[in-house]
Order: sequence, then C-alpha cells, then structure tokens
Amino acid sequence: MISSEKFNFGFQYCEQVSKAFHGETLLTYLAQKFRHSNEVEWRARIDKNHVLINETHASADSILNKGDWVSWQRPPWIEPTAPTEFIVLFEDDDILAVAKPAGLPTLPGANFFQNTLLHQVQCYAANATPLHRLGRWTSGIVLCARTHAARKELLRQWSVRAVLKRYRALAAGAPDWNTLTVRTPIGPVPHALLESVHAASPKGKAALSHITVRERRENGFVCDVTIETGRPHQIRIHLAAAGHPLVGDPLYGFGGVPKPDTLAVPGDPGYSLHATELRFRHPHSGQSMLIECEPPELLRLR
Repeated sequence: MISSEKFNFGFQYCEQVSKAFHGETLLTYLAQKFRHSNEVEWRARIDKNHVLINETHASADSILNKGDWVSWQRPPWIEPTAPTEFIVLFEDDDILAVAKPAGLPTLPGANFFQNTLLHQVQCYAANATPLHRLGRWTSGIVLCARTHAARKELLRQWSVRAVLKRYRALAAGAPDWNTLTVRTPIGPVPHALLESVHAASPKGKAALSHITVRERRENGFVCDVTIETGRPHQIRIHLAAAGHPLVGDPLYGFGGVPKPDTLAVPGDPGYSLHATELRFRHPHSGQSMLIECEPPELLRLR
C-alpha cells in the first residue's frame, strides 16, 4: 500500500557560535543550547555526519571557536495536517495583509514547518514576513511586511500602541454588562504537561482589553474585543478572567487560568475567535489604513 501522507523537504538549521561557547566541544554546545535532544541523540547525528562546522564534517569532540557556523539537517518528516489556503486582503510593494484560516499555525513549531502561514505566504511573496501571530485556531487578519523599512516602521507603531486590533469571539454566560475593560496581568503559570503556559497572573505583564457585547444568544454571547496590548492568548485569558471563557475553550477556565487537572495545551481547538479589523498607518505613505475580514458564520451577527 502506498501512503497518501507527504513528507516535507526537511530543514537546515544554522547557528553562529557566540563567545560563551568558545572553546567548548561541538557535543557540549549542541546539548546545552538545543535541549530538545539529549547528548546521546546529538552524538548519533554527529556520527552520521548530519552536523557540520563551517560546512565541514566534524566529530563530537571538535573544539568550537567564536564565529564558527554550526549547521545540521533535519531530515524530511510528515507534518500534522492543516489548511494551507489563505486569502489576500490587501497588497502593495510594502505590505501584504492576508486572512489566515483557523487550524493553520502562523510560524513554525511543534513539527509544523511547511504547513504554516509563514511558509505559504512566502511561496506567494518571498519577501513577505508576518509582523505578528495569531493562535493556530484563531482565524483572520495577519499583516506582513515586504521591506525592511516597512517592517521597522510597523513594529514602531506596534510598540507605541498605534495599531488597533479588533477581534470577534463567542463567549459563555450572560454578562450583566454591555462593555467591560479588563486589565488582568498575563504571565507564565505552571502546567501539567508543559513547563508553563501564559495565563492570568499577578506577577505577569500588564495587559488591556476592551470588550463589547454585540449579540446575546442562548449558549452565550458574541462580543468584539479591542486589545491595546498583545500578550499571548490575551483575549481567551481576559474573557475567562471576566468570568466568561470562550465557548469550547479546552484550556482556560474561570479566572483566566488553566482548568483544574486539564491536559489541554494552548494549541488545542474548540473555541471561536477571529481577527476582524486592523487599523494602522501605511509605513511608506503615512495614509490611514483599515483592513477588515468577515468572520466565519458562527460569529456573524444574526
């Protein structure tokens, strides 16, 4: 039987040795800096000539010098499936705005490489790089820069909170308010499977969200959320902190922290969240820009 699963083309990693690892062995460098693999696994790769120093085969005991280039090839692997189609919302020589589907990771990680928005967008426009990320199961607008100057200017706008980001979500419960501002700090907290996840935490970083109820339903309510900060999973955490977790969210419960005894991780599906609007100034012309993206049917107002 021929498998229908497809291998990607693998990936070559390349790192320049810093002063901190000058004089260390190749094995020590790899095992200490890249702890996703242990010494036995790294030695096996080196022995198979999968690791190079300055494009030359090396041994585990090879001594590194500051400035050396260490590279290794990850062989092709079968990635988890994900939708890879996206919609172009706006493009010119400086920027590219696209609509990411739910289920497609924005950036590589957790065995995703080709099945990511970054890879798919760069197949369409090689010079485009996402300026921000959406969670895997969040759909909607992602803005990309196509030049260094555009990237620098747009990141400046992000840093001074000059970019407006509005999301649409389906949350649980029946709030006794129509508008609410949430300022719950967000930071790492312990997790049963992962070392930590971001959640509501008194020791976390400042975060600010403005929630507006748009439609009340039997199983919850549709709301728009404007965020002034961009903490990981901010909307999921802030709605849960307000007592109204996203409907179907497997991870965040009341209080904005992981549900008791949950084994869910941030990348698990179940909730409905969509980036509907992005406002900023064009990095070249300075013109006020509004990018909009219609939400999926479940999040549309009836």
